Amino acid sequence: MPIDEDVTGDELDKDVKQELMSLPKTLAEDVARNLVMVARLLDEDPEQAYAYAKVALRLASRVPSVREAAGFAAYGVQKYAEALAEFRAARRMTGLQHLWPVMADCERGLGRPEKALAMAGEPEVQKLDKAGQVEMRLVAAGARRDMGQPDAAVVTLQSPELASNSVQPWTARLRYAYADALLEVGREEEAREWFAKALEADQGGVTDASDRLAELDGVEFIDALDEEAPDDAIEEEGESEGETDEGEPRQG
Repeated sequence: MPIDEDVTGDELDKDVKQELMSLPKTLAEDVARNLVMVARLLDEDPEQAYAYAKVALRLASRVPSVREAAGFAAYGVQKYAEALAEFRAARRMTGLQHLWPVMADCERGLGRPEKALAMAGEPEVQKLDKAGQVEMRLVAAGARRDMGQPDAAVVTLQSPELASNSVQPWTARLRYAYADALLEVGREEEAREWFAKALEADQGGVTDASDRLAELDGVEFIDALDEEAPDDAIEEEGESEGETDEGEPRQG
């Protein structure tokens, strides 16, 4: 598969490059470039990322980072059984526990929320860093909802990390999940408050908290370039006092 011209392989984390040193130089370079392509495409084109991961896996299946990358690529295209197998292989090779939450989420994807919930209570969770423990809590709450236990999901997400005013990389997603769980059990006012808190912490735009807030507030967005939008709605949009820009919100 073609590799982008600007990709050298040096973009990889030093620990990954260290693992690749066990391979012949030319092979290591080929694997490295394919791993960079996986990372580059994982969010924007998961199918292509998966294809590059399969190439890397074919070239170096005994390298833990390759197995991990293949796992995330398979996870990105919802091939949960395959992803789980790759994550297990990577974990066996390294003895590390950082993949435990995403392994549990694969169990959810396979329709086994009870298994995911059981994993949340295993000793491996105590070996995770704070980010990993928060991720495990998110997975456990999702499993509760999968099992038709929305109130239990709300309780699962209540934690010191949720209550903290400190903004961490996981804060926006944790607050968003809590808001969504509150909404499911009919606690709309609290849900709105927590969607707002999620938006406040979401510097990278990892959630759609702003859209959820707008939905709760009854705000409707009209795109004047949308050919399917009703003519009267577009006219009202253009004639509204103080609202001349396309795509401005209006109360529904």
